[in-house]
Amino acid sequence: MIRGPLTRDDYRPQFSGHETFPLRYGWLKKAYDAVREDQGTEQAKAIFSTDAAIARFGVGRNMVTSIRHWAVVGGIVHDGESGLETTRIGDLIFGESGLDPYMEHPSTLWLIHWFLAGHPEKTTWFWVFNHFQGGTFEREHIVRPLEALATERQWSRVAAATIKRDVECFVRLYVAKSASGKGSHEDALESPLAELGLIRSVGRRDGFRLVRGAKPTLGDGVFLYALLDFWQRHSTASTLSFEAIAHEPGSPGRVFMLDEDEIFSRLQEIEDISSGALKWSETAGLKQVVRHAAISVDDAIELISGDYHVRTAVEAA
Repeated sequence: MIRGPLTRDDYRPQFSGHETFPLRYGWLKKAYDAVREDQGTEQAKAIFSTDAAIARFGVGRNMVTSIRHWAVVGGIVHDGESGLETTRIGDLIFGESGLDPYMEHPSTLWLIHWFLAGHPEKTTWFWVFNHFQGGTFEREHIVRPLEALATERQWSRVAAATIKRDVECFVRLYVAKSASGKGSHEDALESPLAELGLIRSVGRRDGFRLVRGAKPTLGDGVFLYALLDFWQRHSTASTLSFEAIAHEPGSPGRVFMLDEDEIFSRLQEIEDISSGALKWSETAGLKQVVRHAAISVDDAIELISGDYHVRTAVEAA
């Protein structure tokens, strides 16, 4: 029996929306630019739903729907009172002076992954990274437990075929396809999240492996943002235990698939990263992060910028 957001009585599962298309390079920037241009106008509610959207984005209707889906669940745009609006994360990355408009920096990919797998809206994503216990798997090893969970929780209108298509899209999002045979090199690189190396093929046709351990490309700013985002939704206390950070569903340890040594190493530096707002403590045998000053998820957005500047400085050296 699992615990966490997926078992709440008011939870609404999501196994669709992407129209079977995994996120592709350039889509989030296109979505951001369109929403930024139209937000606050009468067109804001129909950016992706009119016939003109097909010409605007240069793709078919189903793919337009997919672009909207990934932009929303990826934290780049959100539904506002008068239609779609850009988010602070979207502005930070794709705005006029955006840090990474072409998604060339790994911190952008880690942020998108966090929104997909650290938040429970996308059921398959959240379940795999937060509840799947195995190291290797085949697609059916994900499909069958999700079908069982849907039956157990009495989720209505969840068809087995829908779950299978969602799992197929999930795998394609994180695993680069081989460019051999009929597939092109462009198809092999269809999803930028494959660059994170979180899931890898293991040789046989339908075999995959979740890659746990250190994540050198995961910046301190993104890690701290994820920690505070999780903390805000998990607890109102001024302390957060190591156990929760490492193992609770929706935690940075689970979502980024970090081992305990890696998490411990990062938390020891948390005081410097947060400018003293957070502090690592091992008092009386309790391993925990202590909140010493007011710092919110919105505050942490500013710290994300440091990840990009660090890399720029290293490349210039």
